[in-house]
Amino acid sequence: MDSLLDRFCRYVKVETTAVEETENYPSCPGVLELGRMLADEMRALKLEAVSQDEAGIVMGTIPGNVAGAPTIAWLAHQDTSPEASGKDVKPNIIRNYDGKDITLPGDSSKVIRVADTPELAGLKGRTLITSDGTTLLGADDKAGIAVIMTVAAHLMAHPEIPHGPIRVVFTSDEEVGRGVDKVDIKKINATCAYTLDGSGSGELENETFSADLATVTLTGYNIHPGLATGRMINAIRLAGEFISRMPWQRLAPETTAGRDGFLHPYVIEGGVPEVKIRILLRSFVTAELAQQAEILKQVAATVLAEHPKARIDVDVKRQYRNMKDHLEKEPRAVALAAAAMKAVGIEPKYASIRGGTDGSRLSEMGLPTPNLATGMHNFHSVLEFACLEEMESSVTVLIELAQLWGKEKP
Repeated sequence: MDSLLDRFCRYVKVETTAVEETENYPSCPGVLELGRMLADEMRALKLEAVSQDEAGIVMGTIPGNVAGAPTIAWLAHQDTSPEASGKDVKPNIIRNYDGKDITLPGDSSKVIRVADTPELAGLKGRTLITSDGTTLLGADDKAGIAVIMTVAAHLMAHPEIPHGPIRVVFTSDEEVGRGVDKVDIKKINATCAYTLDGSGSGELENETFSADLATVTLTGYNIHPGLATGRMINAIRLAGEFISRMPWQRLAPETTAGRDGFLHPYVIEGGVPEVKIRILLRSFVTAELAQQAEILKQVAATVLAEHPKARIDVDVKRQYRNMKDHLEKEPRAVALAAAAMKAVGIEPKYASIRGGTDGSRLSEMGLPTPNLATGMHNFHSVLEFACLEEMESSVTVLIELAQLWGKEKP
């Protein structure tokens, strides 16, 4: 656990905040810094075929010792969410957690409250890691990286543990929907893969939202306000009308749960002449995305009917699709992950992710990739935290999973 904690704390100190408003890949130069660190550590552990390409993707192979066993892959992403700062992260280690609210040391107004965080009830006595409250922690997904690297070190130090070849892959820009844009699944060349990008111990996520992204551009007309009568068209007001007419009572993240889909405006930028709104379209039923896009177009039409001199463009781009259908093509991917959990005393909890992972697109590309727990909580927030014991459980699951795949045939 000490080496696991040490790795995790070193990784989160490297700033790798993803940047959405760029075409660069990786979007953050810190990913290249972290990737060099990881590649060097892989080489020191004697992994084979270690590389870091110009896109920042790091790959290496834990060589197998069972002839003919299938190759599998483990993935995690190096970038962190742009929804909170990832600069100068200061890990705060809480040993033997007392079960009470946690006031973060760098900003006393930031409190992880038991009333708002149900999972804290089961973590009393554990070791928790938070930030100091001025940044996010970066457990999403550096907990996954630390788990994978710890397992790699263990397997390389214990050649008596039987397993097939295991590809280790660290991607970038998952948080802005471009995590596998530069990934070559032919180079990975695996039967299946696993993303280590999940929450509490035992979670086995085998279904995700299908997702599209809409960019709504509202074009008005700007003129000096003193001369604006009958001439100005204020795109900011148009944007307010547009958002107010979206069906938030039944199709918003804050009013839906379980398998309900939603429309989520999450970025608005611009001024009087033009405003852009970015809106997430999400549903477990892929066909419903077209219906959600139609809702946005209908809202645009109603606003334009009242402001005929304005212009509203709704541009919808495909993001990722529900992994469930693709996982059914290689049922061992989920079945062996569940068996590994049971073998180490963890009851698997199947979950449908109200979001997506690199595994969503990898599965669609032909590499079945469910998502496994890493012990991270409250991610995308300065109230993020990780549980060391849950991370250690993920390590034991991966070691068992490697052995189970070592018994399989291609």
